[in-house]
Amino acid sequence: MTADRIPDGAVLLLGGRSEVGLEVARRIAPGRDVILAARRSEHLDEQIATLRGVGATGVFPIEFDADRTELHAALLGEIADRFGRIGVAIVAFGILGDQARAEADPSHAVRIAQTDYVAQVSILLGLANLLRAQEPRAGGRGAIIAFSSVAGVRVRKANFVYGSTKAGLDGFVQGFTDSLHGSGIHVLLARPGFIVGAMTRELMASGVKPAPFSRTAPQVAEATVHALRRGRRVVWIPPVLRPLYAGLRFVPQAIWRRMPR
Repeated sequence: MTADRIPDGAVLLLGGRSEVGLEVARRIAPGRDVILAARRSEHLDEQIATLRGVGATGVFPIEFDADRTELHAALLGEIADRFGRIGVAIVAFGILGDQARAEADPSHAVRIAQTDYVAQVSILLGLANLLRAQEPRAGGRGAIIAFSSVAGVRVRKANFVYGSTKAGLDGFVQGFTDSLHGSGIHVLLARPGFIVGAMTRELMASGVKPAPFSRTAPQVAEATVHALRRGRRVVWIPPVLRPLYAGLRFVPQAIWRRMPR
């Protein structure tokens, strides 16, 4: 993919209610169709109105349950048949979960792992197959945006279930990206820090303060789209987190285990 060029085709947002995902979609929606894949897809009126308001040529809701991995291939096949070429696929679904509950109830930990890692692996591999089948154009065969987190760079005890899924996903996407080298499919891995928004609102209501260098959903989206336009493979949001976490890798474990969220 050339710099300042986003591949032609529709925008597919997997996680149609995701605050960050919608902010990314609205920045690249003008002049394109947008497909919103989410559970209870009949209740996406607000999201549809937002995207139409910024100039999307059409906005189409489609039912998608990320945890039903056995249905992913059929869903992506339906999307290809109904909507044709996909230019950018944004994988933005996920849950934060409850760490204390996960430690007491392993089934909750498994649910977090299912949504935040297993389902992501399934849909990313399916998207690669979908985009490979598309004819190459000047912008390549298409682009995929995947969201990791600095929570997975070095996992802390305060959120080790969620953090471990991001660590796994981050490693998967690195290898996944290398496997697609030369295919015409561009993969962008976003590593944001703490995002102040809908997903963390309940956490903050319980007394947890936003981490240093926190960003809002619009700020994360702006940085992500900028990186996509420039043809980047990885983007840290904000950039200062990259050298910070390079240093944090060397913090002794005895100190690290005392780190707050």
